[in-house]
Amino acid sequence: MILVDTSVWIEVLRDKTGKVVQAFRERIGTEICVFSRFTQLELLQGAKDEREWGRLDDYLSTQYYLEATEDSWREAARIYFELRRAGITLTSPVDCCIAQIALEAGALLLHQDQDFEKIAGIRPLTAERFQPNPII
Repeated sequence: MILVDTSVWIEVLRDKTGKVVQAFRERIGTEICVFSRFTQLELLQGAKDEREWGRLDDYLSTQYYLEATEDSWREAARIYFELRRAGITLTSPVDCCIAQIALEAGALLLHQDQDFEKIAGIRPLTAERFQPNPII
């Protein structure tokens, strides 16, 4: 199961060439692809107009979501706390929530966000940076 972060979805949705979409499809393959509610929130808040909002909302309403548990919030705060004590600053505490949800579900987190690499340094987060145009 792959939890796809907003950072990847934005690149996929903005792709005008089809190359990013193809690379994404190849990476996902036959694996189950899921969302977090944070991704739903971030994608919808970024809609440029009513038409795009409606299309995104329709699509997102048909997807599978990993939900936070009662403990997710405290554990996500703990991740942020531990990183801060180690002198590591994250760009968003939301990334701690997404990482914790992936950890609880045992999902691979596909992303393009350096925060997840920092989190993987202190938690057993299985994370992979999506590179649609890998350097050969």
